[in-house]
Amino acid sequence: MTTAREIMTPNVECVNVDESVSEAAEKMARLDVGSLPICGNDDKLKGMLTDRDIVVKVLAKGKDPKSCLAGELAQGEAVTIGADHDAREILRTMATHKVRRLPVIDGHRLVGIVALAEVARALPDATVGDLLDALTTD
Repeated sequence: MTTAREIMTPNVECVNVDESVSEAAEKMARLDVGSLPICGNDDKLKGMLTDRDIVVKVLAKGKDPKSCLAGELAQGEAVTIGADHDAREILRTMATHKVRRLPVIDGHRLVGIVALAEVARALPDATVGDLLDALTTD
C-alpha cells in the first residue's frame, strides 16, 4: 500500500512560533498555500496555521496580525502521520480528526505534508468518498 512518504509534498516551509501572523500570511501568499506548519526554535512541530485561523482567530477578533505571533495560534499537540504509515492510516487519521492536511513526521522531524488531494489520487474513489463524507458531516 502507498505510504505517506510516497505521496507527501516534501521540503515544507514552516512559519516560526516567533513570526507574526502577518509574516505567515505573506509566506502563504508567496507559496500559494492555505496552511503552514508552525515550528519552534527547536525545529519541532508546534501546530498548523491555516488561512482560516488567520481570519477567524485574528482578524475577526480585532487582533493586530503584525503583533500577533504564529505561536499564539498553535493549539495543543498537532495531528500528524508517520512517514511510513500507509494511505489507509492517513485516511483514518484525517477522518477521525476532521483535517484535510497532515504534517508527515519521521522520528521527531517534519519531512512533508500530505493533503487530501494527494490521498485522493493514491486511492480508489470509493475509499476517498468515505473520507469526504467523514470530513463534511458533524
